[in-house]
Amino acid sequence: MTEQPPPYRRIADEIARRITEGALAPGERVPSTRRIAREWNVALATATKVLTALRLEGLVETRPRVGTVVAASRAKRPVPATPGPAAPPEGGELTRERVVRAATEIADGEGLAALSMRSVAARLGVAAMSPYRHVAGKDDLVLLMADAAFAEERYPAQPPPGWRERLEIGAHSLWRTYRRHPWLSQVGALTRPLMLPALLDHAEWALGALDGHGLDPRTVLDLHVLLYSYVQGLAVHLEREAQAAAGSGLTEDQWMDRQGPALAAIVEGDRHPVFGRIARSLGEDGYDLDLDALFAFGLGPLLDGIGAMIAAAPGGLPTGAGGE
Repeated sequence: MTEQPPPYRRIADEIARRITEGALAPGERVPSTRRIAREWNVALATATKVLTALRLEGLVETRPRVGTVVAASRAKRPVPATPGPAAPPEGGELTRERVVRAATEIADGEGLAALSMRSVAARLGVAAMSPYRHVAGKDDLVLLMADAAFAEERYPAQPPPGWRERLEIGAHSLWRTYRRHPWLSQVGALTRPLMLPALLDHAEWALGALDGHGLDPRTVLDLHVLLYSYVQGLAVHLEREAQAAAGSGLTEDQWMDRQGPALAAIVEGDRHPVFGRIARSLGEDGYDLDLDALFAFGLGPLLDGIGAMIAAAPGGLPTGAGGE
């Protein structure tokens, strides 16, 4: 009697067939772990193992904020029809760093909802309980992931002389971090700050820019929290857009196209006259909500306001002096 391949292998073979036959083109998204679990009625860990197998075979690749897509170069070796002997963990000995890196790759591609200790083990090709030798559980793992993500950015050893340039560097550094890891904005509440060394490095940089300009300590902390909240608050929508795209199967543009009739009715109605007038004035080009552009645009007025407070503080610098 022929031994049947395990469920993950049968699912991987089916997706591989779609890729090799051209039903899924290079760069096109393949089913997410959640979709695989739902469509084939398997656990998320099994679904993660499916994508891991396809990735190791060169058929798919993970792209941050996009998910798992068909690789530009097709499979490097044929997909095995039956399971072979267990391979050693990819990358050699299992370490905490490898566990954190694998977990980050899952969260980058599929979001935190797809992350579990089992999915990490499946991605690494190890026994389900193996990651527990290095990490106590998912909550601790997420904190380790966050600390590693915040540590990716490095600040100049010699800060620039102006407070404004220093705050700009800090804000853009945080934005790049959230851009690489959209899930990161979902970790921790503002009222319950994360005591992560790497995140405190970002705080130290910003506080150093605000310190020494005549502002009282409470105001310095308030301004730091306000600036951090501005960056994180916009970054939240990076992950929400990724979740919406994964859940609906629609890109942002496709979703907006479907809202056309409803939007037209609002614009032409008389309940919201100011909105309608502004929307009509944009013409056919409409309004593109670009989060990167919005972040850069909003940072300017925020720093202008901080500059006004510094100028008004006892012994503060006049606007434009030492801060521009």
